[in-house]
Amino acid sequence: MSTQRKPQFDDDMPSESAVHNFLAENPDFFEKHASLLSSLRLPHVAGGAVSLVERQVSVLRQKDLKLERKLKNLLEVARANDALSGKIHRLTLRLLAARDLAATLASLEDSLRADFDASQSILVLFGDPETFGNIDMGRFFIAVPRDDDRLKSFDTFLNGSGPRCGQVRDVQRDFLFGAGTDEVGSVALIPLGTKAEYGFLAIGSIDAERFHPGMSIDFLSQLGEIVTEALKRF
Repeated sequence: MSTQRKPQFDDDMPSESAVHNFLAENPDFFEKHASLLSSLRLPHVAGGAVSLVERQVSVLRQKDLKLERKLKNLLEVARANDALSGKIHRLTLRLLAARDLAATLASLEDSLRADFDASQSILVLFGDPETFGNIDMGRFFIAVPRDDDRLKSFDTFLNGSGPRCGQVRDVQRDFLFGAGTDEVGSVALIPLGTKAEYGFLAIGSIDAERFHPGMSIDFLSQLGEIVTEALKRF
């Protein structure tokens, strides 16, 4: 009686993951085995075939383009930050040079309009309006008691801990910029002092995305701190 031998299978055949890991740990493998490299082919995304080296070059070029775009974005952010730092510096100098409250408010308005392109900006200071009777800043300046009913719509912001950005309710917009100011698409509200102790600054934009809840508020916080310290002198 003859016995038929079963075929033998090689259990030592490396898996794809093992090959992958080996090549990852030995990136110079194909430099040492150039003859093997010439026989390898990888399918091209558009059809046909390219060598492993060509495919690697293509991947590296794509990575270079991504890095180049990332570097370009970082440079643009750095330039924007440098420009913003210069504007903050000029604003600080102008506020320091102001000798009274009226001059301080005038310097603030001029700087916001000229340096920060904030044509729609309003400064709200808390207190008896009569104590500010000699200051006429037009639409830029509003003096109002902290417990004024018109401020109830701002309660969440006034009792918060920092600037707020985004769209505002109609009642808030009408109080700040006047009734019917539909051109204001977004607003930044900046507290002056802890829980808006002294008041707040509002900057409006026709662009609905200029001030949005997800934006960085570091610059706005710095602006609020500078204005607050300038106001404390008077």
